[in-house]
Amino acid sequence: MFIFSTMLSAKAHKYFFLLPLFYISFFTQAQNIDSLVNALNKSKNDTIKINILLSLIENVSDDKVWPLYNDQMLQLSEKLLQDKNESIIRKGKKGLAEAYNNLAFIYNNQGDIPKALDYFGQSLKLQQEVGSQLGVAELLGNMGAMYHNQNDMNKALEYGLKSLEIREKIGDKEGIAHSLNNIGSVYYKQNNMHKSLVYYGKSMKLQEEIGDKLGIAYSLNNIGGAYFHEGDIFKALDYYIRSLKIREEIDDKQGIVASLHNIGVVYLDLSSKKDVPAGGLSHIKFKLGKANNLKLALGYTDSSLVLSKKLRLPENTRNAERLISRIDSAGGNYASAFQHYKQYIIYRDSIVNQETHRAGIKNHLKYEFDKKEAIIKEQQEKERAIAEEKSHFQQIIIIAVALGFIIVIIFAAFVFRTLKTTRLQKTIIEEKQREILDSIHYAKKIQTALMTNENYIEKSLNKLSKK
Repeated sequence: MFIFSTMLSAKAHKYFFLLPLFYISFFTQAQNIDSLVNALNKSKNDTIKINILLSLIENVSDDKVWPLYNDQMLQLSEKLLQDKNESIIRKGKKGLAEAYNNLAFIYNNQGDIPKALDYFGQSLKLQQEVGSQLGVAELLGNMGAMYHNQNDMNKALEYGLKSLEIREKIGDKEGIAHSLNNIGSVYYKQNNMHKSLVYYGKSMKLQEEIGDKLGIAYSLNNIGGAYFHEGDIFKALDYYIRSLKIREEIDDKQGIVASLHNIGVVYLDLSSKKDVPAGGLSHIKFKLGKANNLKLALGYTDSSLVLSKKLRLPENTRNAERLISRIDSAGGNYASAFQHYKQYIIYRDSIVNQETHRAGIKNHLKYEFDKKEAIIKEQQEKERAIAEEKSHFQQIIIIAVALGFIIVIIFAAFVFRTLKTTRLQKTIIEEKQREILDSIHYAKKIQTALMTNENYIEKSLNKLSKK
């Protein structure tokens, strides 16, 4: 069994390290952390405090301390969301997205995958709202890594490819290299060594362009693993040793543990081969003969065991004990092989018990989650039915109001037309009345005129008669 390593993100946030075979060392100085804490205590600006807290979370390696800083960042971010300034609200959303991402990491480590997914989802939504393509890409990569952890390679590949697509669009070379490496690891798990080597190779080429030594070491180690899987031992040994050299240069202790173990595996394999073809090993310690290769295998593996115990890495210690037992057994040292095998059993059982405990918690949490999800779905169905009923009632009201409005318009038109007709009739009547009155007045004038003439005649006759 050899150990490969997977990279997750360009930035060394706690929540990016989700896979168990990911090795990295944090180069933090206590003085820098103290200065950040002092700056945090003195600052009165909430946005500045969030930036300081982000740096503290990245640099503090104590799993009991950095979550406290994350809680503080969460509270400050929620406070900024209450502001009326859009710029400050945006900063609050970004801080909240980071805090949720960290919480997802914590719940993932606890085996509570539903909660981890929930916080990943909330973080992703906030990153999309603020338009951070880089943040979205990192989250998709983290979710892919979590599915990788759950051995759901289809989902891991899906999210890894989505993350890669965004990183290529925004030109995030470091992130592209990490995504390529992760995708290569998925193909490795699927036993597709050809595609695995293609993606590992692309990742390493890009890491060499940007001068990412840590990334180069990971890619070299992973390429070595793929070649070992294909049976090309010399290429595997070549890449493992090149990876070890870089890891020693940058003091990547956990990476050194992995490289030493893998080299021990190769030398043990070489010790069992009678005919070893020459070529490609001029810069590697190599001698024909079982004893020589077993000695080299034991030397590298023992160094891995000592360092893994010093760093308190139980899984690496278990693997080293198992490998030394095999090496001693191959060399005929059965007493030593038995002692190391017993140590292997102790570490294995301890890890299995922890994993069983975590699995039990995980199953319980999943059961609780499923129950809550069923309740939520039932509630959603009820709310949907109520909403549909409400919508139907609103439609009836709208139709009734529309019909009433149409009726009012028709009635108004009828009234208007009636009034118009009435006014026209009134006008005609008034005209007729006016004509009649005019005729009466005219007749009266004629009568008056006639009456005047009769009086005049009468008066004239009276005068004549007197004469």
